[in-house]
Amino acid sequence: MTITEIQKVLRSAISETAKAQFGVDIESIAAETPPKTELGDIAFPVAFELAKQIKVATGEKQNPRAIAEVLKARLETFDFVGKIEIAGPGYLNVFFDRSKFIAENAAANPLPNAGTASAKICVEHTSVNPNKAAHIGHVRNSVLGDTFQRILKSTGKQVEVQNYIDNTGVQVADVVVGFMFIQNMTLEAIKGLDTELTGSGQSFDYYCWDLYARVGQEYLANEELKSKRAEVLHLIEEGGNETAELADYVATRNVECILNTMERLSIRYDLLPRESEILHLHFWDKAFEQMKQLGVIHYESEGKQAGCWVMPFEEHTGDDDNEGDKILVRSNGTVTYTGKDIAYQMWKLGILGLDFNYKYFHKYANGQDVWITSPQVEQNEGAIPSFGGGETIYNVIDTRQSYPQEVVKKGVAAISPERGEKASIHLAYEMVALSPAAAEELGFALSDEDRKRPFIEMSGRKGLGVKADDLIDRLEAKALAEVESRHADATDEEKQHIAHQLAVGALRYFLLKFTRNTVIVFDFNEALSFEGETGCFCQYSAVRANSIFRKLDETNSVESSERRLLACESSEIDAIVNSETGTDIWSMAILASRLDETVHAAATANEPAILAKYTFTLAKAFNLFYHNHKIIAEADDTKRALLVVVADMARRSLTAALDTLGIEVPMKM
Repeated sequence: MTITEIQKVLRSAISETAKAQFGVDIESIAAETPPKTELGDIAFPVAFELAKQIKVATGEKQNPRAIAEVLKARLETFDFVGKIEIAGPGYLNVFFDRSKFIAENAAANPLPNAGTASAKICVEHTSVNPNKAAHIGHVRNSVLGDTFQRILKSTGKQVEVQNYIDNTGVQVADVVVGFMFIQNMTLEAIKGLDTELTGSGQSFDYYCWDLYARVGQEYLANEELKSKRAEVLHLIEEGGNETAELADYVATRNVECILNTMERLSIRYDLLPRESEILHLHFWDKAFEQMKQLGVIHYESEGKQAGCWVMPFEEHTGDDDNEGDKILVRSNGTVTYTGKDIAYQMWKLGILGLDFNYKYFHKYANGQDVWITSPQVEQNEGAIPSFGGGETIYNVIDTRQSYPQEVVKKGVAAISPERGEKASIHLAYEMVALSPAAAEELGFALSDEDRKRPFIEMSGRKGLGVKADDLIDRLEAKALAEVESRHADATDEEKQHIAHQLAVGALRYFLLKFTRNTVIVFDFNEALSFEGETGCFCQYSAVRANSIFRKLDETNSVESSERRLLACESSEIDAIVNSETGTDIWSMAILASRLDETVHAAATANEPAILAKYTFTLAKAFNLFYHNHKIIAEADDTKRALLVVVADMARRSLTAALDTLGIEVPMKM
């Protein structure tokens, strides 16, 4: 049995005993992990809560320790329980039967719940405006979203990954203004430019990055040019004209570039829903009618919101600057972003009553297909997957959008009370900045005052930002230098592959080890360090573990070690793991077995950092385990078999944890 399964059984037994012995129903039973295995493997502080509930229900005061004794007697009946100690006034400290646990979990899948559930979960992340190259802030969004969907899949969930493409927004309009009125380029000229850029090894999204920044500067000095924005935006939203066709090409090419960038980090999508289809297929019109019929929104005839359709809430959850987010239709008849988001969220939940048209877009290197929405019915080869209709929707959007996301959540809940607010979850995160050292390394000119600041903020509109590909390139170059110093005899291809794995591992782990509400200050040296809490350190520990098993000969293989342990008397194994020198063997085994429990905790808390911290803890513990025990050279056959099995448990859990974080284990480092 896994730790997750054991906890489930013990909780059920506690609940049944509480009902039978004390007449109390317990809704939630907390389980804690003791700081040391000497204090137990699971701790339940439930006796304190039971004493409170008994007093409320009967008025009778019960001693928590006496309650714990009753529960202890029930839990000791399970064969996987070695012993139970009552600590203090009523803590239940459960110790597993160590030999039985190791024997049952020696060859177990560290993530046994991986599979496909019937109910679908939709995770939307990245959602970069397709007007220029992706930057480091987008990478944090994408890494968080990609890791979270991996975590959900590891708990057995069916997950659909979406990347929303705002191809009709003002940012795309700005780049189109630049092409049409600064560069004076037609669609054919842009296509020719794109071909020239590709032939010279340059990138279309980089060109758009510079053009977008130039447009921002031109707006400040040229009001006539700025007035073109509204005109261009209207033509793009209307569709069916030359400007819209030009904008579609620019946006689509940027999407292709962004997908290539994210593929470098092993980030992939199932569907690219486009805002243009939400407009042209009249998603909002459908949602608008439903909301009016249900009385969810009303028309304001007076006051500062006169002429607007607004969604009122009982409580005021935003400040005055955010009141506009409650407006779904402005007085000029245009729909706000929040209004369109509600219609899109309704589609994602399967309660809109409309669907997109779809066309095949791209095949990733691993064979996975990505689809995109289309304005008309397409002739697709083969069956089109079923998109949308999720039970729960996770939207990965930065914390600045918390209030609009709250409006969307409450709006959808008002339309579909049976789904409620719990169906819409905002995975908010803080910004990514640069350390002064990293900013200078990437070419930013800093003043003496800047160098004293804790971090350097970025602005894409001003062109002050770090393109994601530049960041990855720099990390790969620095990693390659390290690889070449360690493995001069390796082929260039091997060196570059390892450098790529290290760079991706360094970047992903650095962005994941901080909780979502933490501002990240990125630093190259810190991220690529082989010491401390880094992706490279975790990869190094996994590489070290793999090297052990490459050295094992057939007689000391994992399979033969497992067979030897199963043939042993449990007393032989217990004598080792319960000895003074064997405590850390058990600690290693139990820690390696907590991956499934940790993944579930990360999914429940919507916090990938929980898994990142566990991965580092496991890597650090394995290094100490490796240092303290001569696994291959151990003379005692039973102890050697035990060491091999436990080391393999740690190796497989560490590899699975890294894989769930989107980090590969190199062949060597």
